[in-house]
Amino acid sequence: MPLVDIVIPVLNEEKALTVCLDTLKKFLSTDCPYPCRIVIADNGSTDRTPEIASHLSEENEEVSWMRIEARGRGRALKQAWLASTADVVAYMDVDLSTDLSSFPDLVRSLDEENFDLAIGSRLMKGSLVRKRTVKREITSRCYNMIIKSMFLNKFSDAQCGFKAMTTQSARILLPKIQDNGWFFDSELLIVAEKCGFRIKDIPVTWVDDPDSRVNVIKTAKDDLKGLFRLRFGGLSRVVTEINS
Repeated sequence: MPLVDIVIPVLNEEKALTVCLDTLKKFLSTDCPYPCRIVIADNGSTDRTPEIASHLSEENEEVSWMRIEARGRGRALKQAWLASTADVVAYMDVDLSTDLSSFPDLVRSLDEENFDLAIGSRLMKGSLVRKRTVKREITSRCYNMIIKSMFLNKFSDAQCGFKAMTTQSARILLPKIQDNGWFFDSELLIVAEKCGFRIKDIPVTWVDDPDSRVNVIKTAKDDLKGLFRLRFGGLSRVVTEINS
């Protein structure tokens, strides 16, 4: 049975971190058949997040934390995943917007079905999305349609913060992923699929976080820049490097 490292990237999350860990630990102890460790990846926080993360790691044997001074969710995930000694690496957002009941399905896809990556999808049949604003829903669907039109990809939801992959795949792919911010997820999936890695979509229940600090419009603009970088030269170069 694979050992799983679940990374929680955090930036100034002093209010949410303890609640997240309590909820996640309870779920893992009662409803997840796989052995899991939790890694808090502090991404340059300036509030009490590092202090809280340190305290939680001291109190819980299955919890550790690391400090990444430079900001960027992609950067935090890269460093935490590449440092992992587990068989599977995963991540989820600290607000736990995605229902945890789908997490064992992510790992099972890698363990029993031999997929290389597994992702939560809010856009496929069987998924359920609640409390999402019209602006966020339209932006998400349009963005994923743009990806599909540019790369003819099969995965359905690039940006859901609920993913897992084999550590073996991570060690091959992550050094080649250029983006260190929010586009990291999209770039990882596009590159992985074009290199022949198998990706499994899992329908999830997702509740929008009303306290989300993500700037949807700015993030969308940065994502489009990343897509054009990949489309016009970047992707073919990376695929050649990985497959050579």
